[in-house]
Amino acid sequence: MKIRMMALCILAATCGLARAQIAAATLTEANVDLQAGQADKALALLTPLATSGAGADVAQNLLCRVRFTLQQWSLAATECQQAINLSAKNSDYYMWLGRVLGQQASHASFLTAYGDAKKSLSAMQTAAALNPQNTPALMDLGDYYARAPGIAGGGSDKAQAIALQLDKVDAAEAQHLRGDIALASKNYATAENDYKQAIATSQSPADLWTLLADFYRSQKRWTDLDTAIQNCISAAARDKNSGVALYDGAGVLIAAKRNPSLAATMLENYLSGSSVTEEAPAFIAHIRLSRLKQQLGDAAGAQSELAMAAAMAKEFTPSQDPTH
Repeated sequence: MKIRMMALCILAATCGLARAQIAAATLTEANVDLQAGQADKALALLTPLATSGAGADVAQNLLCRVRFTLQQWSLAATECQQAINLSAKNSDYYMWLGRVLGQQASHASFLTAYGDAKKSLSAMQTAAALNPQNTPALMDLGDYYARAPGIAGGGSDKAQAIALQLDKVDAAEAQHLRGDIALASKNYATAENDYKQAIATSQSPADLWTLLADFYRSQKRWTDLDTAIQNCISAAARDKNSGVALYDGAGVLIAAKRNPSLAATMLENYLSGSSVTEEAPAFIAHIRLSRLKQQLGDAAGAQSELAMAAAMAKEFTPSQDPTH
Protein backbone atom coordinates (compact mmCIF):
# COMPACT_ATOMS: atom_id res chain seq x y z
CA MET A 1 0.00 0.00 0.00
CA LYS A 2 2.84 2.37 0.93
CA ILE A 3 4.58 1.65 -2.36
CA ARG A 4 1.36 2.25 -4.26
CA MET A 5 0.72 5.53 -2.42
CA MET A 6 4.27 6.65 -3.18
CA ALA A 7 3.77 5.81 -6.85
CA LEU A 8 0.56 7.83 -6.89
CA CYS A 9 2.33 10.78 -5.27
CA ILE A 10 5.10 10.62 -7.86
CA LEU A 11 2.51 10.42 -10.63
CA ALA A 12 0.64 13.41 -9.21
CA ALA A 13 3.84 15.43 -8.98
CA THR A 14 4.75 14.50 -12.54
CA CYS A 15 1.32 15.56 -13.76
CA GLY A 16 1.73 18.82 -11.89
CA LEU A 17 5.03 19.45 -13.68
CA ALA A 18 3.37 18.64 -16.97
CA ARG A 19 0.63 21.16 -16.26
CA ALA A 20 3.27 23.78 -15.37
CA GLN A 21 5.08 23.08 -18.63
CA ILE A 22 1.84 23.39 -20.58
CA ALA A 23 1.02 26.67 -18.87
CA ALA A 24 4.46 28.02 -19.69
CA ALA A 25 4.08 26.96 -23.32
CA THR A 26 0.66 28.61 -23.43
CA LEU A 27 2.04 31.86 -22.07
CA THR A 28 4.86 31.78 -24.57
CA GLU A 29 2.43 31.17 -27.42
CA ALA A 30 0.17 33.97 -26.22
CA ASN A 31 3.10 36.39 -26.15
CA VAL A 32 4.08 35.37 -29.68
CA ASP A 33 0.50 36.08 -30.78
CA LEU A 34 0.54 39.44 -28.99
CA GLN A 35 3.76 40.49 -30.70
CA ALA A 36 2.35 39.37 -34.09
CA GLY A 37 -0.84 41.41 -33.60
CA GLN A 38 -2.97 38.28 -33.37
CA ALA A 39 -5.18 39.70 -30.63
CA ASP A 40 -8.01 37.18 -31.03
CA LYS A 41 -5.67 34.21 -30.78
CA ALA A 42 -3.96 35.67 -27.71
CA LEU A 43 -7.30 36.31 -26.00
CA ALA A 44 -8.49 32.78 -26.77
CA LEU A 45 -5.41 31.37 -25.06
CA LEU A 46 -5.35 33.71 -22.08
CA THR A 47 -8.95 34.28 -21.02
CA PRO A 48 -9.63 30.67 -19.87
CA LEU A 49 -6.54 30.60 -17.65
CA ALA A 50 -6.71 30.73 -13.87
CA THR A 51 -6.42 34.18 -12.29
CA SER A 52 -4.33 32.93 -9.39
CA GLY A 53 -1.47 30.50 -8.87
CA ALA A 54 1.86 30.04 -10.63
CA GLY A 55 2.08 31.98 -13.87
CA ALA A 56 -1.21 33.83 -13.36
CA ASP A 57 0.57 37.17 -12.96
CA VAL A 58 2.22 36.72 -16.37
CA ALA A 59 -1.11 35.78 -17.93
CA GLN A 60 -2.85 38.82 -16.45
CA ASN A 61 -0.10 41.14 -17.65
CA LEU A 62 -0.31 39.67 -21.14
CA LEU A 63 -4.09 40.10 -21.09
CA CYS A 64 -3.61 43.71 -20.03
CA ARG A 65 -1.27 44.32 -22.94
CA VAL A 66 -3.58 42.65 -25.47
CA ARG A 67 -6.41 44.85 -24.22
CA PHE A 68 -4.08 47.83 -24.48
CA THR A 69 -3.53 47.18 -28.19
CA LEU A 70 -7.32 46.93 -28.58
CA GLN A 71 -7.72 50.25 -26.70
CA GLN A 72 -9.96 48.62 -24.11
CA TRP A 73 -8.64 50.74 -21.28
CA SER A 74 -10.99 49.72 -18.47
CA LEU A 75 -10.54 45.98 -19.03
CA ALA A 76 -6.80 46.45 -19.43
CA ALA A 77 -6.57 48.38 -16.14
CA THR A 78 -8.37 45.61 -14.28
CA GLU A 79 -6.05 42.95 -15.66
CA CYS A 80 -2.92 45.03 -15.05
CA GLN A 81 -3.97 45.58 -11.46
CA GLN A 82 -4.57 41.87 -11.03
CA ALA A 83 -1.02 41.15 -12.26
CA ILE A 84 0.28 43.59 -9.62
CA ASN A 85 -1.87 41.99 -6.93
CA LEU A 86 -0.17 38.69 -7.74
CA SER A 87 3.36 40.09 -8.05
CA ALA A 88 3.68 43.42 -6.30
CA LYS A 89 7.40 43.97 -6.92
CA ASN A 90 7.39 43.76 -10.71
CA SER A 91 8.41 47.09 -12.26
CA ASP A 92 7.04 46.22 -15.71
CA TYR A 93 3.59 45.45 -14.32
CA TYR A 94 3.38 48.93 -12.77
CA MET A 95 4.72 50.44 -15.99
CA TRP A 96 1.89 48.88 -17.99
CA LEU A 97 -0.72 49.93 -15.44
CA GLY A 98 0.61 53.49 -15.68
CA ARG A 99 0.34 53.41 -19.47
CA VAL A 100 -3.20 52.05 -19.42
CA LEU A 101 -4.40 54.58 -16.84
CA GLY A 102 -2.72 57.36 -18.79
CA GLN A 103 -4.64 56.39 -21.90
CA GLN A 104 -7.82 56.04 -19.89
CA ALA A 105 -7.30 59.56 -18.53
CA SER A 106 -6.75 60.98 -22.02
CA HIS A 107 -10.05 59.49 -23.20
CA ALA A 108 -12.08 60.28 -20.06
CA SER A 109 -14.35 63.15 -19.18
CA PHE A 110 -12.88 66.11 -17.32
CA LEU A 111 -14.40 64.90 -14.07
CA THR A 112 -12.64 61.52 -14.10
CA ALA A 113 -9.48 62.33 -16.08
CA TYR A 114 -7.71 63.97 -13.15
CA GLY A 115 -8.15 60.95 -10.90
CA ASP A 116 -6.95 58.55 -13.60
CA ALA A 117 -3.94 60.78 -14.31
CA LYS A 118 -2.92 60.79 -10.64
CA LYS A 119 -3.26 57.01 -10.46
CA SER A 120 -1.19 56.73 -13.64
CA LEU A 121 1.53 58.90 -12.13
CA SER A 122 1.58 56.80 -8.96
CA ALA A 123 2.00 53.61 -10.99
CA MET A 124 4.81 55.14 -13.08
CA GLN A 125 6.61 56.36 -9.98
CA THR A 126 6.41 52.90 -8.47
CA ALA A 127 7.71 51.29 -11.68
CA ALA A 128 10.73 53.59 -11.69
CA ALA A 129 11.38 53.08 -7.97
CA LEU A 130 11.22 49.28 -8.22
CA ASN A 131 13.74 49.21 -11.07
CA PRO A 132 15.83 52.37 -11.58
CA GLN A 133 17.36 50.68 -14.67
CA ASN A 134 13.99 50.32 -16.43
CA THR A 135 14.51 52.71 -19.33
CA PRO A 136 10.94 52.59 -20.76
CA ALA A 137 9.49 53.19 -17.27
CA LEU A 138 11.81 56.14 -16.72
CA MET A 139 10.86 57.57 -20.11
CA ASP A 140 7.16 57.24 -19.29
CA LEU A 141 7.65 59.05 -15.99
CA GLY A 142 9.88 61.75 -17.47
CA ASP A 143 7.43 62.45 -20.28
CA TYR A 144 4.58 62.69 -17.80
CA TYR A 145 6.50 65.22 -15.72
CA ALA A 146 7.37 67.20 -18.85
CA ARG A 147 3.83 67.38 -20.25
CA ALA A 148 1.49 67.39 -17.23
CA PRO A 149 0.54 70.60 -15.43
CA GLY A 150 1.79 71.17 -11.92
CA ILE A 151 -1.64 70.52 -10.43
CA ALA A 152 -1.43 66.96 -11.80
CA GLY A 153 2.10 66.41 -10.52
CA GLY A 154 4.05 67.59 -13.56
CA GLY A 155 7.06 69.86 -13.66
CA SER A 156 10.08 70.38 -15.92
CA ASP A 157 12.43 70.24 -12.93
CA LYS A 158 11.15 66.74 -12.12
CA ALA A 159 11.53 65.72 -15.77
CA GLN A 160 15.12 67.01 -15.84
CA ALA A 161 15.88 64.91 -12.75
CA ILE A 162 14.68 61.81 -14.62
CA ALA A 163 16.88 62.79 -17.59
CA LEU A 164 19.89 62.89 -15.25
CA GLN A 165 18.94 59.43 -14.01
CA LEU A 166 18.66 58.19 -17.61
CA ASP A 167 22.18 59.48 -18.36
CA LYS A 168 23.45 56.53 -16.33
CA VAL A 169 21.21 54.01 -18.07
CA ASP A 170 20.67 55.06 -21.70
CA ALA A 171 22.34 58.26 -22.91
CA ALA A 172 20.34 58.42 -26.15
CA GLU A 173 17.02 58.17 -24.33
CA ALA A 174 18.20 60.83 -21.87
CA GLN A 175 18.67 63.21 -24.80
CA HIS A 176 15.34 62.10 -26.23
CA LEU A 177 13.67 63.05 -22.96
CA ARG A 178 15.45 66.41 -22.89
CA GLY A 179 14.06 67.04 -26.36
CA ASP A 180 10.56 66.21 -25.11
CA ILE A 181 11.04 68.58 -22.16
CA ALA A 182 12.14 71.39 -24.47
CA LEU A 183 9.25 70.71 -26.85
CA ALA A 184 6.73 70.82 -23.99
CA SER A 185 8.18 74.23 -23.09
CA LYS A 186 7.94 75.33 -26.76
CA ASN A 187 11.71 75.71 -26.94
CA TYR A 188 11.82 74.34 -30.47
CA ALA A 189 15.47 75.00 -31.33
CA THR A 190 16.63 73.18 -28.19
CA ALA A 191 14.23 70.31 -28.83
CA GLU A 192 15.56 69.83 -32.36
CA ASN A 193 19.14 69.89 -31.14
CA ASP A 194 18.40 67.38 -28.37
CA TYR A 195 16.71 65.01 -30.80
CA LYS A 196 19.69 65.23 -33.15
CA GLN A 197 22.07 64.50 -30.26
CA ALA A 198 19.94 61.48 -29.33
CA ILE A 199 20.28 60.19 -32.90
CA ALA A 200 24.05 60.72 -32.86
CA THR A 201 24.34 58.88 -29.54
CA SER A 202 22.08 55.92 -30.31
CA GLN A 203 23.24 52.57 -31.66
CA SER A 204 19.74 52.03 -33.11
CA PRO A 205 18.56 55.45 -34.27
CA ALA A 206 15.70 54.50 -36.63
CA ASP A 207 12.98 55.29 -34.07
CA LEU A 208 14.66 58.57 -33.22
CA TRP A 209 14.69 59.62 -36.88
CA THR A 210 10.93 59.06 -36.82
CA LEU A 211 10.70 61.23 -33.70
CA LEU A 212 12.60 64.00 -35.46
CA ALA A 213 10.39 63.61 -38.53
CA ASP A 214 7.30 64.09 -36.37
CA PHE A 215 8.90 67.19 -34.87
CA TYR A 216 9.37 68.59 -38.37
CA ARG A 217 5.75 67.73 -39.16
CA SER A 218 4.62 69.82 -36.20
CA GLN A 219 6.78 72.68 -37.49
CA LYS A 220 5.60 72.22 -41.11
CA ARG A 221 9.19 71.82 -42.25
CA TRP A 222 8.38 69.47 -45.10
CA THR A 223 11.81 69.12 -46.72
CA ASP A 224 13.38 68.29 -43.35
CA LEU A 225 10.56 65.83 -42.68
CA ASP A 226 11.24 64.03 -45.97
CA THR A 227 14.95 63.81 -45.18
CA ALA A 228 14.29 62.44 -41.70
CA ILE A 229 11.94 59.78 -43.10
CA GLN A 230 14.57 58.66 -45.62
CA ASN A 231 17.13 58.45 -42.81
CA CYS A 232 14.63 56.41 -40.79
CA ILE A 233 14.23 53.96 -43.68
CA SER A 234 17.99 53.65 -44.11
CA ALA A 235 18.57 53.10 -40.39
CA ALA A 236 15.80 50.48 -40.23
CA ALA A 237 17.38 48.64 -43.16
CA ARG A 238 20.62 48.39 -41.18
CA ASP A 239 18.89 47.25 -37.99
CA LYS A 240 16.41 44.42 -38.51
CA ASN A 241 15.03 44.97 -35.00
CA SER A 242 13.83 48.48 -35.86
CA GLY A 243 10.79 47.60 -37.92
CA VAL A 244 8.55 49.58 -35.59
CA ALA A 245 10.23 52.73 -36.94
CA LEU A 246 8.72 51.97 -40.35
CA TYR A 247 5.25 51.78 -38.77
CA ASP A 248 5.81 55.03 -36.87
CA GLY A 249 7.35 56.75 -39.89
CA ALA A 250 4.35 55.79 -42.01
CA GLY A 251 2.16 57.27 -39.28
CA VAL A 252 4.04 60.56 -39.54
CA LEU A 253 3.49 60.66 -43.31
CA ILE A 254 -0.20 59.82 -42.88
CA ALA A 255 -0.64 62.57 -40.28
CA ALA A 256 1.16 65.00 -42.60
CA LYS A 257 -0.99 63.88 -45.57
CA ARG A 258 2.23 63.37 -47.45
CA ASN A 259 3.57 60.69 -49.82
CA PRO A 260 0.94 57.95 -49.36
CA SER A 261 2.82 55.64 -51.71
CA LEU A 262 5.92 55.72 -49.51
CA ALA A 263 3.80 55.32 -46.36
CA ALA A 264 2.18 52.22 -47.87
CA THR A 265 5.57 50.75 -48.76
CA MET A 266 6.84 51.35 -45.23
CA LEU A 267 3.84 49.55 -43.75
CA GLU A 268 4.19 46.66 -46.18
CA ASN A 269 7.87 46.33 -45.27
CA TYR A 270 7.00 46.43 -41.58
CA LEU A 271 4.38 43.71 -41.91
CA SER A 272 6.64 41.47 -44.00
CA GLY A 273 9.65 41.93 -41.73
CA SER A 274 10.81 39.97 -38.72
CA SER A 275 10.28 42.61 -36.03
CA VAL A 276 6.51 43.04 -35.86
CA THR A 277 5.70 43.99 -32.27
CA GLU A 278 2.89 44.92 -29.91
CA GLU A 279 4.27 48.47 -29.95
CA ALA A 280 2.93 48.73 -33.49
CA PRO A 281 -0.05 46.34 -33.70
CA ALA A 282 -0.14 44.54 -37.03
CA PHE A 283 -3.92 44.77 -37.27
CA ILE A 284 -3.69 48.57 -37.09
CA ALA A 285 -0.96 48.49 -39.73
CA HIS A 286 -3.33 46.58 -42.01
CA ILE A 287 -6.11 49.13 -41.37
CA ARG A 288 -3.81 52.01 -42.24
CA LEU A 289 -2.53 50.20 -45.28
CA SER A 290 -6.13 49.65 -46.38
CA ARG A 291 -6.80 53.38 -46.30
CA LEU A 292 -3.62 54.13 -48.20
CA LYS A 293 -4.44 51.55 -50.88
CA GLN A 294 -7.92 53.00 -51.22
CA GLN A 295 -6.34 56.44 -51.61
CA LEU A 296 -3.97 55.07 -54.24
CA GLY A 297 -6.82 53.52 -56.23
CA ASP A 298 -6.39 49.88 -55.18
CA ALA A 299 -9.91 49.07 -53.94
CA ALA A 300 -9.38 45.30 -53.96
CA GLY A 301 -6.15 45.62 -52.02
CA ALA A 302 -7.85 47.91 -49.51
CA GLN A 303 -10.58 45.34 -48.87
CA SER A 304 -8.02 42.59 -48.48
CA GLU A 305 -6.13 44.57 -45.84
CA LEU A 306 -9.33 45.23 -43.90
CA ALA A 307 -10.17 41.53 -44.00
CA MET A 308 -6.75 40.64 -42.61
CA ALA A 309 -7.16 43.17 -39.79
CA ALA A 310 -10.60 41.81 -38.90
CA ALA A 311 -9.25 38.25 -38.83
CA MET A 312 -6.62 39.30 -36.29
CA ALA A 313 -8.66 41.53 -33.99
CA LYS A 314 -12.42 41.39 -34.41
CA GLU A 315 -12.93 43.59 -31.33
CA PHE A 316 -11.05 46.51 -32.92
CA THR A 317 -12.86 48.69 -35.43
CA PRO A 318 -11.11 50.85 -38.06
CA SER A 319 -12.66 53.99 -36.52
CA GLN A 320 -10.61 53.38 -33.37
CA ASP A 321 -7.35 53.99 -35.22
CA PRO A 322 -6.01 57.37 -34.03
CA THR A 323 -4.99 58.33 -37.58
CA HIS A 324 -8.61 57.88 -38.77
